[in-house]
Amino acid sequence: MAKGGAGGGSMFASLRYVNYRTWFAAALISNLGTWIQRIAQDWLVLRELTDNSGFDAGLITALQFVPFLFLTPWAGLLADRLPRRQLLAVAQAGLGVLALGLGALVLSGHVRLWHVYVFAFLLGCVTAIDNPVRQTFVAELVPRESLPNAVGLNSASFNVSRLLGPALAGILVEAFGTGWAFLLNGLSFGATILGLALMRAAQLRVVESAGKGKGQIAEAVRYVKGRPDILVIMAIMAVVGCFGFNSQLTIALMATQVFDRQAGQFGLLSSFFGAGALAGALLAARRERPRVRLIVGAAFAFGLASGVSAVMPTYWTFGLSGVLVGLCTMTLMTAANSTIQLGTTPALRGRVISLYMLVFWGVTPVGSPFVGWLSGVAGARWSIGVGSLAALAVSLGAAWWVRRNWHLTARLEGFPPHVVVVDAHGDKVT
Repeated sequence: MAKGGAGGGSMFASLRYVNYRTWFAAALISNLGTWIQRIAQDWLVLRELTDNSGFDAGLITALQFVPFLFLTPWAGLLADRLPRRQLLAVAQAGLGVLALGLGALVLSGHVRLWHVYVFAFLLGCVTAIDNPVRQTFVAELVPRESLPNAVGLNSASFNVSRLLGPALAGILVEAFGTGWAFLLNGLSFGATILGLALMRAAQLRVVESAGKGKGQIAEAVRYVKGRPDILVIMAIMAVVGCFGFNSQLTIALMATQVFDRQAGQFGLLSSFFGAGALAGALLAARRERPRVRLIVGAAFAFGLASGVSAVMPTYWTFGLSGVLVGLCTMTLMTAANSTIQLGTTPALRGRVISLYMLVFWGVTPVGSPFVGWLSGVAGARWSIGVGSLAALAVSLGAAWWVRRNWHLTARLEGFPPHVVVVDAHGDKVT
């Protein structure tokens, strides 16, 4: 048995649970297909359907997240009420059908830009239902003390795919075209459906569920309003998510507009970012319980790393800087997710996570088109630079708010800079 439970003792502690192992392996395959499709979709829009239009690429990204604005709270309620394993199977099947449909349309030679708009919106609808269920389902696979480790390993699975998927996508697109990439992703969802079917139902953890009743979404809103720690996290993630977490778009813009690279080299840039994100996820898996101060510090570090990335002069220096950006990104995302899940009443967890995702992902329909437009007006480098400035501003603002309202002091120490929080007596807050 792994030492130390979930957190500081073993990086892979959650893999000792058979249901989690099954989920981890299935999700790894599905995530690989998802990243192949993401790269293929950007390439389809930028090089095959438009003349490197950053606005159109940003608009399609936005359409994938518009449904989060009106579906996510209801999806969180479903996650609190209904069996999550069955909900996930239905959602995964829907995502697979959409990928296969778009692939067939591309291979037929009849695809148009508006078709991609429609599929992006439908994909967003299904994803808005899938994500809150997926995020909270992990609590049924491992005990509570293993939850931070499981969240970190989920992110590691996603980022192993992020590391390999873009490179494979570049090779696949250059050799066979974008249509086959979409078909491959559609088939990959069969792995998660099979994994869900193979799980041992008797070993799933019983998580308190919500009964039927009126005003249950409003109940979650009131709960969040009474939790200043969650509100701080949501504020940080809303700003950084809107202007900073657009790597899928900004890397594509840098590859095509600044460095004039082909599909394979575009995919390699995403793999650099994925390598850093994987490192961040694995470090998160060792962390016993993240704190708000880590989230503030990670947002500040992300701002610094993004600023450095925006001014890198060559293809290779930009790629290497993406490793640090990916590490900071994943540290921030996993810390926010784990902190909210661990700090929320189980019966409200699905709804609170859905509200968090509504704030985090719901800002993308605003941020992505703006970032795409900015790249056309001021250049691709500013599409990254605006995220850097936003992250620095919100992290410093959050540190000031914490100091004023919680009677704590936040200061930067060391190199690389990190946030240290001390109480009124000068003792560091752990």
